[in-house]
Amino acid sequence: MASKEQRKAFRRGEAVEVASAEDGFVGSYYEATVVTDFPGGDYIVRYESLVKDDLSGPLREVVSGAEVRPRPPRVTAEQQFRLNDVVDAHDNDGWWVGKITGRAPNGNYYVYFDSTGDLIAYPKARLRIHLEWVAGNWICFSR
Repeated sequence: MASKEQRKAFRRGEAVEVASAEDGFVGSYYEATVVTDFPGGDYIVRYESLVKDDLSGPLREVVSGAEVRPRPPRVTAEQQFRLNDVVDAHDNDGWWVGKITGRAPNGNYYVYFDSTGDLIAYPKARLRIHLEWVAGNWICFSR
């Protein structure tokens, strides 16, 4: 999550990611769109893939500015991952931070998640290099 000094002001309609601080979801990011920006730095966001409990439509919620960051840039399809690269894996409607621990014979990458202790194989198309939003810039700590 971004510190107060790192926060960017987001406007209505802007595409963002929201970091979850809930138990069992720490280390995950969810794509959303800003619906309302409040003067104090909080936002109402509409999630792209999370739905209301009654399944009546996209989930909207108030989130703190510290939980919001721009969507990271897309990396080219030629991206190759290396052992111990920190990556985001798209699973369960969000992006989850993990580490590359190996490669399967079929070309999938094994990703270990510290937050859950799970080791799961993913195709390259469901992975991206993990980037942190620091002082208004995207930083890669993987390499």
